[in-house]
Amino acid sequence: MAAASAATFSVGSTFSFGTKASQLPQSKLSSVRFNSQSSLTTFSGLKAATFVMCESESSFLGKESNAALRCSVAPKAQKSSQRSQYRLNPQASYKVAVLGAAGGIGQPLALLIKMSPLVSALHLYDIANVKGVAADLSHCNTPSQVLDFTGAAELPNSLKGVDIVVIPAGVPRKPGMTRDDLFNINASIVKTLVEAVADNCPDAFIHIISNPVNSTVPIAAEVLKKKGVYDPKKLFGVTTLDVVRANTFVAEKKNLKLIDVDVPVVGGHAGITILPLLSKTKPSVSFTDEEVQELTVRIQNAGTEVVEAKEGAGSATLSMAYAAARFVESSLRALDGDADVYECSFVQSDLTELPFFASRVKLGRKGVEAFISSDLQGLTEYEQKALEALKPELKASIEKGIAFAQREPVAA
Repeated sequence: MAAASAATFSVGSTFSFGTKASQLPQSKLSSVRFNSQSSLTTFSGLKAATFVMCESESSFLGKESNAALRCSVAPKAQKSSQRSQYRLNPQASYKVAVLGAAGGIGQPLALLIKMSPLVSALHLYDIANVKGVAADLSHCNTPSQVLDFTGAAELPNSLKGVDIVVIPAGVPRKPGMTRDDLFNINASIVKTLVEAVADNCPDAFIHIISNPVNSTVPIAAEVLKKKGVYDPKKLFGVTTLDVVRANTFVAEKKNLKLIDVDVPVVGGHAGITILPLLSKTKPSVSFTDEEVQELTVRIQNAGTEVVEAKEGAGSATLSMAYAAARFVESSLRALDGDADVYECSFVQSDLTELPFFASRVKLGRKGVEAFISSDLQGLTEYEQKALEALKPELKASIEKGIAFAQREPVAA
């Protein structure tokens, strides 16, 4: 979804945008064409193509909403001297539910998901104020149908037949608050919502955004276990924002093209449990000891940076929505059969002695297909020490979540 400034994006309809806007005649056959001397990427930032062309039987901007353009399936980067062309006939066929859709993260996240060409239905749930959000989004002429659901009585229907459930519900951090300060409120919210997921769409991918993720993901796992529907391959803590920040900060620091940068981030999703593996940065780049220290601390504290900048008006909502949308898009591509999808996520893992751990994983139709264990091999001395230092704190957060879920009764 991001492109270099030299790129041009056009749709086979009376709409276009790019470096030079132009009008194209209405057509039954829609096409999307990207031309750029440099690479173009999707949310993931892991794939690129110098030229992509997708064709669909109906216009992305037309009346028919069942056909869509799937330009998210970009091939691996080609040499700049080469020109590749890919013709696809995709269908928007996946249902996504956002639980907490009227909130600071939920609204921009819903908008970004509405833009996905793979989504046929977008279900928006919240305890209040969601009808207006749904009405607003429904005016966007992208393929997915938007439906709103308000209150506990409508929660089950919001989840019927859903392929991906995204949970940003909960209270945000305020100045002076840690993620643990959010625990008592958000733990109960996540528990209730995951119970409903277990009852109504147990096979769905579950994306947990609600903080503290280091504890809420274990809570979700325990709830699903009690319901007898736990699939560890389909439960994800969304840590993509840590990767997004790492990529951004490294690109700025080293004057690199942002679309080329990929920094794996492992551990957890709070403070020192966030460990960017700068030695594994792609493309390969060298850092001084001072740069490693500075970048690591900034990535770990980036959430606080936003909280303080907003001066009590909220936390990281827009960047979190972007990161979550990237993870949703990656999950959709995996469900749709793309065999080359990788993301970092906080999941049940055997890479360390901890039961849950954030690392890069390969995604497929059934969820996590493989762990990229090579990321934890050949670490620098700094990274190895940081990895060992984060484990006690992460272990305590995981155990806190498990203990909460085990002492709380699960709704029948």
